[in-house]
Amino acid sequence: MADLDFEKIGLLVGLEIHQQLNSEKKLFCDCQAELFNEEPDFVFTRRLRPTQSELGQIDAAALFEFKKGIKILYEGTRPTSCLVEMDEEPPHDIDRESLEAALVVSLMLKANPVNEIHVMRKTVIDGSNTTGFQRTAVVALGGEVRMRRFTSPIQHISLEEDAARKISQKDSVLTYRLDRLCIPLVEVATAPLSCTPEEAEEVALRIGQILRASGTAKRGLGTIRQDLNVSIREGNLVEIKGVQKLELVSSVIETEVQRQLSLLEIREELTHRGVEEEDLQDKPQDITRLLADTKCNIIRAALQEKKRVFALKLSGFGGIFGRKLTQSTSFGREVADRVRFWGAVGGILHTDELLAYGITAEEAKALNVALNIEKDDAIVLVAEDLEKCCEALEAVRERAVEALTGVPEETRAALDDGSTRYMRPRPGAARMYPETDVPPIQISQSFLEELRLKIPEPPEKKMGRLLHAYGLNRKLAGQVLNSRFNELFEEIVKETKVSATVVAAFLTETFRALERDGVDVDGVSPQQIMELFKLISAGRMAKEAASDVLVWLTEHPEGQVEEAVETLKLGMLPEREIEVLVDRLIGENRRFLNQRKEDAFGRLMGLVMKQERGRVKADIVRKIVAKKMDQI
Repeated sequence: MADLDFEKIGLLVGLEIHQQLNSEKKLFCDCQAELFNEEPDFVFTRRLRPTQSELGQIDAAALFEFKKGIKILYEGTRPTSCLVEMDEEPPHDIDRESLEAALVVSLMLKANPVNEIHVMRKTVIDGSNTTGFQRTAVVALGGEVRMRRFTSPIQHISLEEDAARKISQKDSVLTYRLDRLCIPLVEVATAPLSCTPEEAEEVALRIGQILRASGTAKRGLGTIRQDLNVSIREGNLVEIKGVQKLELVSSVIETEVQRQLSLLEIREELTHRGVEEEDLQDKPQDITRLLADTKCNIIRAALQEKKRVFALKLSGFGGIFGRKLTQSTSFGREVADRVRFWGAVGGILHTDELLAYGITAEEAKALNVALNIEKDDAIVLVAEDLEKCCEALEAVRERAVEALTGVPEETRAALDDGSTRYMRPRPGAARMYPETDVPPIQISQSFLEELRLKIPEPPEKKMGRLLHAYGLNRKLAGQVLNSRFNELFEEIVKETKVSATVVAAFLTETFRALERDGVDVDGVSPQQIMELFKLISAGRMAKEAASDVLVWLTEHPEGQVEEAVETLKLGMLPEREIEVLVDRLIGENRRFLNQRKEDAFGRLMGLVMKQERGRVKADIVRKIVAKKMDQI
């Protein structure tokens, strides 16, 4: 899509960056703001139901989640959950530390803090909150993020509680853990940006840098996520939830643009065929008898379970279901995703794939006759119980009607490959209403002036300092700036004699390489990393052994750095032992050294470093080898 003119198609992108705050307490109680992996102390079940707003409206997204008929099982531990998370006790006053953190972020983004903060309830009925709503509060309006080529305006900044952690789903039972519920989040929402996908990703990166620079952000996988609002000219606003990795932002936007363009092409094709909503009023027909002896495995399995087969005629939709929307999905698959939710069925079969699933040409012909199918018509089949068949095919018909107008407004979930899938309808205005259990909070100018004194160094200024004060190149300085160890880097360089470049490369590139190899480095503490570099600085271990020590520490969570060095026998060799080693290697390789004198130095260096990797310093080995070669 590199040749696509995003300005011409009217691409607009809104970003919502959600960052967990590094608070010890939860937002509305005194429980620990940490995750747990041990067995729960208690469990309980709930069934959530939608309620009317103050205007008597029911939110469409809430109704959709309720119709799934899901029962929710909640797990909790006493250190991380209390009666507030269980919705058995009103919320406490808002956590002051988290409020200050959100306001500091607001000031860093040049936003205008509100005079009075009001906590609101946002309806959430997917089970991720025991109350059926999420508590959220706008703390500032306006603001901006300055980029090299443009400035991105900020709409608002909010402080809100995170949702419970989804653990599993088995049949109609969802299991959540309450440890993440009510952990403080700051949300930064941009105004709609007329930009390229790459520029949107750059804005997300810059906001993330500012959040990390604030010193208030939690670090680690799952502590930050990006939601996107994407639309193009003649399309519609589509909300994409849960982009976990920053590098996926641009690809998710590109894929959504391609999907919307393809849907607009389908709309044009249907318009050209003269299809109107009145043409899509056919009722589902029971065709179980026609396929009683079918060889299609899917239908045969359903019939053996005494289920029925229903078909729906869609006038003018011939060939449409097989149309590719993106590289990984078709219109038929998109409809199937919608049907799985609304009709609670496994999937659908449609005209463009019947023969591939074992429907014979004779059976297809009989279906065409029974449903009065013409050249450009399509058939959709569902095999299930009577009620589910009817609900599923009604969802198919509604999605077909939406295809006549192009792109439906909806909420989609981001997948790891950059594609998306249907999640639910977009929420409406009925979703938000006041929280009556938390009093408003006055924000005085004197309080804001105190917070202005706490504003840390902005990312662009720190980038310049990393370049000039520490002599890092631009690539390495950028990696340090975006690393969770950007503060630890400066502490290590200040307290040890290890080169800033060596420290920076270890904290970024070495850590990333170990993560790619499946090493869980998140458990290694900053104190252990500092101790590691102190041993290197004192000459008690070589920098080449640092990664070996790091791996050992991940395998021994309670272990110490010195214990790792001793266990792995990585203590530095004295110079006299290095000399003995070099003499021995010269004796063992004298014939080669005499034949290839020009390669002798490099050969000896390589042999020593290979045999005693992590126990010798290269500069000391180089000095000893050079002396021995002169003697030879």
